[in-house]
Amino acid sequence: MLRYIYGVDLHKHPLLRDTMFRDRAIQFHERLGWDVSVDENGEEHDQYDTLNPLYVIWEQPGGRHGGSMRFLPTTGRTMVNEHFLHVTGGVRIESPLIWECTRFCLAPDAGREVSAALALGGAEIMANFAVEHFVGVFDARMVRIYRLLGMAPEVIGQVGEGSDILAVGLWGWDDAFWPRTLKRLGIERETSLDWFRQSFSAIPPTKKRILEAA
Repeated sequence: MLRYIYGVDLHKHPLLRDTMFRDRAIQFHERLGWDVSVDENGEEHDQYDTLNPLYVIWEQPGGRHGGSMRFLPTTGRTMVNEHFLHVTGGVRIESPLIWECTRFCLAPDAGREVSAALALGGAEIMANFAVEHFVGVFDARMVRIYRLLGMAPEVIGQVGEGSDILAVGLWGWDDAFWPRTLKRLGIERETSLDWFRQSFSAIPPTKKRILEAA
């Protein structure tokens, strides 16, 4: 199932939290060779994990991490504005309607459905928190994944060529996303909304869209 957990509440889900950060170390440090910090527990954290981001996490039946993404509003500190301005030509991405998505991570044993489930979680955030776009930095390996999910971004900046491409993209709302993704997961929209409601017993009115209208 999908869980939506703010950073301050991760301690309530210790197994899910610890396996997420360990899987991040496996993916980003061990497999991809990124220059990231891994602590003595084999977990990967960075400075943006301290900013109370919203995590969308696929929880496996045993309670372990299956895949996750991290979201921060662009009205505050973000990776794209602090580290990747050279990709956007110096243009800062700042809007209450745009959130940054980072640390797309899959557990080593994740099934093919997990990527679709995480995309579904992003769509629920858009639908229920009045977010109109996500911004994110991606490399060449992610292009195929986005195409398979039917959610290729609008590229607003790019550097490098071939396998060394680094790009910044914007993802917007697409009503056609729902039936395609729900069918891939074999669930109804109500199941997705139930997962969301379990995480948010009350949605701030200023950020709320009527759930049934989505």
